[in-house]
Amino acid sequence: MKTLSFLGETPTQALQNALKECGDEGIVISTKKISDKRTHGKDMYEILIALEEEKDFEQLRDKVQVSGSNNGIDLSPQFYDFKSEILQMQEEIKKVQKILWEPKSKLYDLVVPSEFIDIYKLFELNDFDEEMTYTILKKTITQLPLAMKSSEEKITNFFKLILRRMISIKYEVPLRMHQRKVMMFVGPTGVGKTTTIAKLAARYAYKMGMDYKVAIITLDSFRVGAIEQLKAYANIMRLPLEVVSKTEDIVEAILRLQDCHYILIDTAGSSQYDIEKIETINNYQHKLDDIDLEKVLVLPANVKKNDLFEVYDKYAMLGINNVIFTKLDETRSFGNIISFTYKVRKSISYFSIGQNVPDDLITAEDNYLINCFMERKIPKKIKK
Repeated sequence: MKTLSFLGETPTQALQNALKECGDEGIVISTKKISDKRTHGKDMYEILIALEEEKDFEQLRDKVQVSGSNNGIDLSPQFYDFKSEILQMQEEIKKVQKILWEPKSKLYDLVVPSEFIDIYKLFELNDFDEEMTYTILKKTITQLPLAMKSSEEKITNFFKLILRRMISIKYEVPLRMHQRKVMMFVGPTGVGKTTTIAKLAARYAYKMGMDYKVAIITLDSFRVGAIEQLKAYANIMRLPLEVVSKTEDIVEAILRLQDCHYILIDTAGSSQYDIEKIETINNYQHKLDDIDLEKVLVLPANVKKNDLFEVYDKYAMLGINNVIFTKLDETRSFGNIISFTYKVRKSISYFSIGQNVPDDLITAEDNYLINCFMERKIPKKIKK
């Protein structure tokens, strides 16, 4: 973009001079007074006209030959290249936009300083709970030492520390050979519950470095192909499988597997609104009141936080002990996981990061989830 300067004793005259030479091809950038009659004997005004096309500028430069002086004032058109100035102005505008940038929600009175904007945007992109974001940022803005606010790295590390304190992890502890664990997996349809059970069965049986005996019980006689799917996994891994269709039969199935270290119970997936099916699962677990039963809620990472809370509210009647999150590879937002587990006060035990059995299952770690949050994707190098 090139610029031409036109002068006149009045703004109107300067504009007329510009229109005469440029017509409609120019864009008025500014009008200003450059000379006062009290000092130079005549008022003079300057209009800056911008030309977008290089050829327009070259033609007008050859055409316009206005010269002379009025009381020592040079009236020749002036030519400028404002590219560097425009780029500088754009950078300044970006800084101003950051300072003036406000939260998406109008419910809160928080105005975010420029040094916190990138972090705040990261919270929003990750579907982090808005109320929690507001509370965290407000306290941080007022309490974080000034020396830390000046360093982007220190700000990022500080927020990582906050997130780490919000994440509760149930760490995997291998069983002693005389111990037994019975786990019941519940959750909505389509979250990958059956596949997750197959991954865990393979992990406990073959990847723990111990000679554990593992068995599977399925209560899912509703879904077409559910039993066949588990049978296929059990046959490949050479693990016993019990199919139970009546609540009164589950105790006998457990007794038949009493020599196993891990017993994994698959339940029928259902909508959180299908209370009847959830109550059926509850009836099964009441039959096992004499057993230390661990209830695991399996949830997908790729749904909104409000949906996670709604699912949990319906399944809470089962007395959930901990949570497994699946489909981490199918999302770029991880704040919903952190917000959810913090509010419901439930620990995360495993992450499922793909469909491959048994490889795409990892033990949960707070650092791993925080890295997902910061990078908005799962890490390429995975500690399994």
